[in-house]
Amino acid sequence: MSSSRPRESDPIAPYRRRLLGLAYRMLGSRSDAEDVVQDAYLRFIGADDVRNPEAFLVTIVTRLCLDRLKSAKAQREIYVGPWLPEPVFDTDGLSTEAATELADDLSFALLLALDRLSPQERAAFLLHDVFDIPFSDIAAMIGRSEPACRQLATRARRAVRNERPPPAASDSHAHLLQAFLEAVVNGDMSQLTGLLREDAVAVTDGGGRKTAALNPIYGADKVARFFISVAGKAKATGQDIRIEPAMINGGIGALLYMDGELDHSLSISTDGAKIAAIYLVRNPDKLGYAPVQPRQ
Repeated sequence: MSSSRPRESDPIAPYRRRLLGLAYRMLGSRSDAEDVVQDAYLRFIGADDVRNPEAFLVTIVTRLCLDRLKSAKAQREIYVGPWLPEPVFDTDGLSTEAATELADDLSFALLLALDRLSPQERAAFLLHDVFDIPFSDIAAMIGRSEPACRQLATRARRAVRNERPPPAASDSHAHLLQAFLEAVVNGDMSQLTGLLREDAVAVTDGGGRKTAALNPIYGADKVARFFISVAGKAKATGQDIRIEPAMINGGIGALLYMDGELDHSLSISTDGAKIAAIYLVRNPDKLGYAPVQPRQ
């Protein structure tokens, strides 16, 4: 006869999405976020008398992320070329389960703005402004006073507002992305330049594993020339090139396949009228969560 006691295979299941969402926003890496949540799970099942499981887990995840950010700083110094966050394709699995203004924003623009903050600024800002956690609780989580946490969040909020463009409507975003891809494929320099803001930037992340620009590319003309040159070289190889739409970090983006193998993800940031930034991730270590496309 089986026991009447319910069997709970995953005791942190009610909090897992929230924890993953916090860890990913802190670290910019889905794979690292998974590792952090697994570490938190092990600490949770090994702990006694946990009165508030969610608060305990959020605290552990926050502290583990702060520890990882210390070593990430050293790793970033030897990273080859610009660093971009690891693209995510299933944002439902990273839900904040909050109703804040930034709760659903997983854009590269926001993540890169967060990356420029100090670790404690990032933690205070995310916990309060994104996850809607009171400063009194945040103080205990990161080991600072409540007034200090308020100051950290204020500085971070100011920096994020200065660096993150206002989100554009999804229809204009999709239209600009489609027009961009068509201009690149057609080698239409004039059309492509017209889609870009004068101060547009392109950031390509190969991580030393794949060829990519070693520095961000600034200016509409230089960005347009770069992408048309890359497209021309790809066509010259004679490889089969296929572009598939994909939801990347909550916005419409694209995945490019060469001879059936995923080569890179591409996403954009816009001001609603023109493209402000283009993010291209070629580092295969960051594309492991991409949806599998059937070979044509």
